[in-house]
Amino acid sequence: MKPPRFRYSDPATVDEALGLLARHGDAAKILAGGQSLMPLLNFRLARPSHVIDVNRLPELATIAPGADGGLRLGALVRQRALERSALVRERAPLIVQAMPFVGHPQIRARGTLGGSLAHADPAAELPAVMVALDARLTLRRAGGERTLAAADFFVSLLTTALAADELLTEIALPPWPARSGSSVHEVAKRHGDFALGGVAATLTLDGQGRVAHARLVGFGVGPGPVRVVDAEGALEGGPPTPAAFVEAGRLVSAGVDPADDIHASGAYRKRLVGVLARRALTDALAVATRRAA
Repeated sequence: MKPPRFRYSDPATVDEALGLLARHGDAAKILAGGQSLMPLLNFRLARPSHVIDVNRLPELATIAPGADGGLRLGALVRQRALERSALVRERAPLIVQAMPFVGHPQIRARGTLGGSLAHADPAAELPAVMVALDARLTLRRAGGERTLAAADFFVSLLTTALAADELLTEIALPPWPARSGSSVHEVAKRHGDFALGGVAATLTLDGQGRVAHARLVGFGVGPGPVRVVDAEGALEGGPPTPAAFVEAGRLVSAGVDPADDIHASGAYRKRLVGVLARRALTDALAVATRRAA
């Protein structure tokens, strides 16, 4: 199929793009990598009267160190650039660990970080990774901006807190703590497919080798990224033992309520993410232990 008719704009500045969004609002769609938007247009599941192409805005495609030792990522950064960046590997290794699961190299060469976050597919890896890393997202509109925690940005299925006249411009990550490890585990029918279920995990050890901080975020098992606070709390303050990971996995399974669909039952997904949580924690611990040595 071919997309419906629309007017096309390719602004040369962010302010120009924001002006177009202010003018057209709900009738406009942002074109970045196009890996989600173009199929929606071709199947006529999206019918914008105006498409705003932001690919001529290089200030949105930067990877830079944060002043606090963290990381600042432009929303237009290509997923392949994230995968290959030494700075991202150093300051947010969970992103690099997740990237091989995101489609295929050809998809990642065009797909953008901000595009994946704004699309908010519940089975996508990057939204869960941003919640696990406590990312903060900058949303700009003509005349102002606001910053949201990633956990507050994702509202529901394919729905975010992004207003019709707002543009996601930057993602800021806090410093990656010492003695920390991370991992992503997922199961898909074929490599590159959206996950039937997955878990992004981070683990930070204190000076005595106990768990100081943990994050466990499921994807593909709810209407958006699902952070399982009960499982995190059960880990924090205790030793990172196999028994503790088994209990955390049990709590992850109990903390999600996935629906049945043609690909897998909800019961299968519940059991799956519990197993994946144990595996992700085991891998994260191995990395944290090496960094602590």
